[in-house]
Amino acid sequence: MADTKREIERKYEATGTTRLPDLSRVAGVSGVDHRGVSELDAVYYDTEGLRLAADSLTLRRRTGGDDAGWHLKFPVASGIRDEIRAPLSDTLPAELAELIRSRVKDTAVVPVVRLRSVRDVHHLSGPDGALLAEVSVDAVRAERLPGGGSAAWTEIEVELADDGDPAFLDAVEARLRKAGVRPSASPSKLARALAETAPKEKQGTRPGKKGRSHRQGEQAAPDTAGDHVLAYVRCQAEAIVALDPAVRRGLPDSVHQMRVATRRLRSAFRTYRRVLDRTVTEPVAEELKWLAAELGVDRDQEVLDKRLHSRLDGLSRTLVLGPVHARLRIWSVARRSGSRDRIVAVLDSGRYLTLLRTLDALLAGPPLLPAAARPPRKALPRAVHKDHKRLTRRIAHALELPPGPERDLALHDARKAAKRARYAAEAARPALGKPARKSAKRLKALQSVLGDHQDSVVARDALRSLAVQAHTAGEASFTWGLLYGHETAAAAVRERELPAVWARASRADFKAARGH
Repeated sequence: MADTKREIERKYEATGTTRLPDLSRVAGVSGVDHRGVSELDAVYYDTEGLRLAADSLTLRRRTGGDDAGWHLKFPVASGIRDEIRAPLSDTLPAELAELIRSRVKDTAVVPVVRLRSVRDVHHLSGPDGALLAEVSVDAVRAERLPGGGSAAWTEIEVELADDGDPAFLDAVEARLRKAGVRPSASPSKLARALAETAPKEKQGTRPGKKGRSHRQGEQAAPDTAGDHVLAYVRCQAEAIVALDPAVRRGLPDSVHQMRVATRRLRSAFRTYRRVLDRTVTEPVAEELKWLAAELGVDRDQEVLDKRLHSRLDGLSRTLVLGPVHARLRIWSVARRSGSRDRIVAVLDSGRYLTLLRTLDALLAGPPLLPAAARPPRKALPRAVHKDHKRLTRRIAHALELPPGPERDLALHDARKAAKRARYAAEAARPALGKPARKSAKRLKALQSVLGDHQDSVVARDALRSLAVQAHTAGEASFTWGLLYGHETAAAAVRERELPAVWARASRADFKAARGH
């Protein structure tokens, strides 16, 4: 069974003759304990094209030391990684294979580098004897596999203890710098090994970047409308891939963020259909719609649960009649039972994997139309304005209707149009600048009003169902009716706010649509 550890560490350059300075002089350190020397032997795995290294992921099988086994590391921030560990075995554990699936698809991972290290370890402890950090001096020998170049170096690694204060690493670094030790230029041993053992003609290039010059800082500024649209599409496609393991791990907000990426991507295909051939993108958009719907089941229930519990918690105790909290809890658990397993099953499905391959193929050979070659300030505003006009029509139609189910449905349609218009403005922001930024911000406010209204509609349906269940069980249904009334009043407030919020969003979008 795999477990996860948050790894916060810093690496420093050293030589074979480098000695650690007296770290007992670091503020907060009461003891420096020499823990001995161990030999580590690690084989790193990746695709032949180094797909994992391209995203700064490392997958290794290591023997020796006190944490022998399989390790998969995901970058979190500079110097911070989540390390997922699985027991030592001859083959890649299934739980780790699943976490890299969105990146490698069906491509096999093979040994690419072997690192053998002699590690000299010291523990820094505080006044209470608690571990503050582990400091190791590693003499590393790297070998490119199969049968490639080799390299050797020495480095110092300082890893913060679990739940330690990251500021302590600053104090240790100050002491090391004073002794002439400088931070390493490489973020990891693997990155350094790949760079130093690469064939001479490839040295100096980042591993795994062939055909991936689209990443931030690695491409020239977009020149055409097609460049801008493709940059946005690529960003959303990469977000889906990057969020896949986070969803599998059940990380907070990951399902929501992955769903947003699918919606943004689908919206871009529909908004910029004069730039990208719709005969190619529409089938992909339909698959994205399917994925968003599957992801939305759990997210929608999460939002509804939070809203109902918040409403209930806001009531005076004298207004809570019957086993209301217990019924709501049972209802919530029943509706969310097995939801994570269902989402993981979707991510394991052949349909999802085909979608990822299709996105790769689309980005490798984008179906650009003649309008893609136009300057972005000529082509993009037209698309933004078209989405804005659709939104105008839907809001006008909704406000003409009397309060009731028909208006609720029309406002929900307007909400979807507002979301699409906002995404269109966000995609155009690099080309249109401040007006597009303002438009996206005000459309987000409009979307929030419409979204809260729709959440109230959904909540009222749920509250009516809960009231019926309570009544059937012989329980008081007063509280459910009271909450229903609160939601009705909240929806009415949102409807009164809508014209003013829409007026502000309309003005901002009008400017962005003309590129002023």
